[in-house]
Amino acid sequence: MSTGSADRLPLAPGPSLGESAAPRTWRDRWAAWRDRMVASHRFQRRAAGFWLTRAVARRRAAELFDLVAGFVYTQVLAACVRLDLFELLAARGPLPAADLARHCALPERAMRRLLDAAVAVRLLEPRSGGCWGLGPLGGPLVGNAALKAMVEHHAALYADLRDPVALLRDEGAGSAMSAYWPYAAYPDGAMPPERVAEYSALMTASQPMVIDEVLDAWDFARHRRVLDVGGGEGRFVTALAQRCPRLELMLFDLPQVAALARQRLAGLGLAQRVQTQGGSFFDDPLPRGADLVTLVRVLFDHDDAHALAILRAAHAALPPGGTVLVAEPMAQTPGAHAMGDAYFGFYLLAMGRGQPRSAEDMRQLLSAAGFEAARNVRTRLPLQAGVVVARKPR
Repeated sequence: MSTGSADRLPLAPGPSLGESAAPRTWRDRWAAWRDRMVASHRFQRRAAGFWLTRAVARRRAAELFDLVAGFVYTQVLAACVRLDLFELLAARGPLPAADLARHCALPERAMRRLLDAAVAVRLLEPRSGGCWGLGPLGGPLVGNAALKAMVEHHAALYADLRDPVALLRDEGAGSAMSAYWPYAAYPDGAMPPERVAEYSALMTASQPMVIDEVLDAWDFARHRRVLDVGGGEGRFVTALAQRCPRLELMLFDLPQVAALARQRLAGLGLAQRVQTQGGSFFDDPLPRGADLVTLVRVLFDHDDAHALAILRAAHAALPPGGTVLVAEPMAQTPGAHAMGDAYFGFYLLAMGRGQPRSAEDMRQLLSAAGFEAARNVRTRLPLQAGVVVARKPR
């Protein structure tokens, strides 16, 4: 099970700097030989010229350059989002550069530079008559408020990543990201009122990327009452209310956030359908009466000790045989390793708390909290969310 740095076992003695450990298995020996080869400039040149290895060498070179240029690609995306290009092209169809430049208040030369860059990263496509239209990666952004909110939000993350080594050494202390996730700076839940709306709005914007995956992955109709812990302004319980009309619903979050949720749910006509309670899941008992507790994008914001405390609180609130469902992006997800391990690893580092976990890590945490029969539930897009469920023993 992944643990915080203070809980990790000490590493076994190894070679000091300047020494090298002898390869112990044939896999180690093969990897050591491969490392020497790929680090050799002469080998790289020969591989790029030899017909049998040329395609692989060129692909690796392109992948490496993509890592170098990745920040620029993300800024091309940010510029398109801020200029509302995707929405404009969806509404009016392909347009020439001159029209787009006037709409965006950019010089036409600058507009063409952005268009060429967006085509290169498949956000846009050139069309006939000197026009530009939506590309395969730009189209899905149309109407996707959650993803566009995250693109805007990344300005704070990029500010913290200007010096990634300093970020690692300080373990996220004093980062700009903590201002976006204020409970990281106010662990007792006592957020200043001016911060509550900003925090809650970002939570509300980011949840839709996960909600549909969770609703399609699990049969919520089998339950009588659901308690959504850390439910923000109630996006998840609202979707649950629409999907399962007979389901009784409860929401628990920080008092200031729960108050916003209560107002929003009342405006949707759900005030009588959803019981809303404020508190801290570290200090206050969770409401009882639900046979399913959901934790949607909650645990990965906390280290193992705090995540375990949340799961134990859920265990105490559930009746024997009750179920807990954890949904969040997970590390070591096949096909999404970069998202789970690299992106969320550094995102949570910049936030100042939390860690990405694999499904196996999650199952071990659930077991430590007293749950049994923990298992993965398949989702259609594991890049956005993995789901693990477990049961309280009868």
